[in-house]
Amino acid sequence: MADHAHDHHDDHHDGEGDFHVSFKGYAVGFILSVILTAIPFWLVMGKVLPTPKLTGLVILGFAAVQMVVHMIYFLHMNAKVEQGWSLLALLFTGALVVIMLSGSVWVMYHMNANMMPTPDPAAMRNMP
Repeated sequence: MADHAHDHHDDHHDGEGDFHVSFKGYAVGFILSVILTAIPFWLVMGKVLPTPKLTGLVILGFAAVQMVVHMIYFLHMNAKVEQGWSLLALLFTGALVVIMLSGSVWVMYHMNANMMPTPDPAAMRNMP
């Protein structure tokens, strides 16, 4: 009877893998997050890059890297946790978001280009 309870306990933690949370992991994640926040702040406040468009693109790149840092160090997402299902769910969600956003932008662009009767707003005022 005791062996059956022990087997149930082992089955409960089967999908966790050998991933352990440590203070060092949280400290590394925190330091990386501070650096990935301070650099874009410095880029904007110091007007280091020549154009605002380039500054925005660089900041988006830093934001993407910071999202990955948060997922690894704070959310503990990797291929070992839950046998990789959490990482697979994240990738599937990301693919759906990209498809929905790009499709929405594509539809709005084509609706704007195809639904406007004339490119001149002044001519639209004179229409019946």
